[in-house]
Amino acid sequence: MARRHALSAEAAAGLGAAIGVLLVVVGIEIIEGPGPGVVAWLVIAPFLAAAFVPWLYVVGVGALATTIAGLIALISNDVTEMDIANVVGMAVATMGAIAVSVIRQSQNERYAELVKLARVAQEAVLSPLGPQVGQLAVAGRYVSASAAADIGGDLYEALDTPYGVRMIIGDVTGKGIDAVRTASLVLGAYRHVAYERSDLRDIVADLDRAVSRSASDEEFVTAALVEERGGTLTVVNCGHPSPLLLRHGRVIPLDPPRTAPPLGLSPKVQPRVEHLEPGDRLLLFTDGLGEARRVGRTGESPTGHRDGRSDGPAGARDRRRQFFPIQERAWALLGHGTVEHGLASLESALVEWVRSQFDDDIALLLLEYTGAAPEAETAIPSWEIGGTPVSRS
Repeated sequence: MARRHALSAEAAAGLGAAIGVLLVVVGIEIIEGPGPGVVAWLVIAPFLAAAFVPWLYVVGVGALATTIAGLIALISNDVTEMDIANVVGMAVATMGAIAVSVIRQSQNERYAELVKLARVAQEAVLSPLGPQVGQLAVAGRYVSASAAADIGGDLYEALDTPYGVRMIIGDVTGKGIDAVRTASLVLGAYRHVAYERSDLRDIVADLDRAVSRSASDEEFVTAALVEERGGTLTVVNCGHPSPLLLRHGRVIPLDPPRTAPPLGLSPKVQPRVEHLEPGDRLLLFTDGLGEARRVGRTGESPTGHRDGRSDGPAGARDRRRQFFPIQERAWALLGHGTVEHGLASLESALVEWVRSQFDDDIALLLLEYTGAAPEAETAIPSWEIGGTPVSRS
């Protein structure tokens, strides 16, 4: 029970500040002598506490402030109407601070419920992935721009279909419930047509129609669709950041042969085909990764140098707003360990880079091709491979 009512560090600091105000006022009264002007500052304490702690703590702070106001009035040579007014005013202010605390706590509880519902909605939209889908080791991660709610318009999915392992990653324009609704619509349509359509271009056409019918005129969805079948990788891109292929220490952007607009704007996609090697990794991400940036410090380059080394024109062009160098750091962060460990390393590097202040949500998918499955051996009767025939009598 004590754990349930324990104060957070922020609340404890606020409570400490409120008590500090009381101590300062008492100190001034002791040094300078009783005076009604200083006593009026006691009213700060309960309202400061109301901004951080539950109302029971506010009652305690207010009672202590009212008691101090009464003692100051009693030790003065002559109790005046001003002294009485200060004590009464302190009691009234305490009641007001209690009301403020109750309202704030009620709003916080309501907000916590909304956050909980948002997380449930995210779990419904973004189903867990991996660890193995077909011949791919798969890991997914959602990095929210808000510390309070982990929900937005980013989406991803990986499915083992009759046409191979198929994946999608996308980003809905806008935020809030409308973006969640559109993301849910796209994923619902994709989870159906991925099993029905043999060509990724047909899937794109189906998803485009779904977005056009249901989304608003100003809403669209960038997306990249990927298919792995027998070691052949096919990628189609609808206005989305290009996936990164990690191979033998190299990072290869899989740019589309021809750019296409997002879903909802009638994209005409052209596939890009690559042949995978065992151990190849593929990073799919939303544009929040490309927009991850921080305010640079003096002497620090966009690639993170703090020793004064020059970074050439790029460093001179943008010393203050430094974007995360994903292509330069992708292999070091993602090329080793499991795919889940790779995404954890990338998220840690991102948090450190932006100092926990993301401008946009980030959806991440990391895949590793483990190699084609061995062909199943056809069962052959023993008499066809030199076995001893069985005599029948």
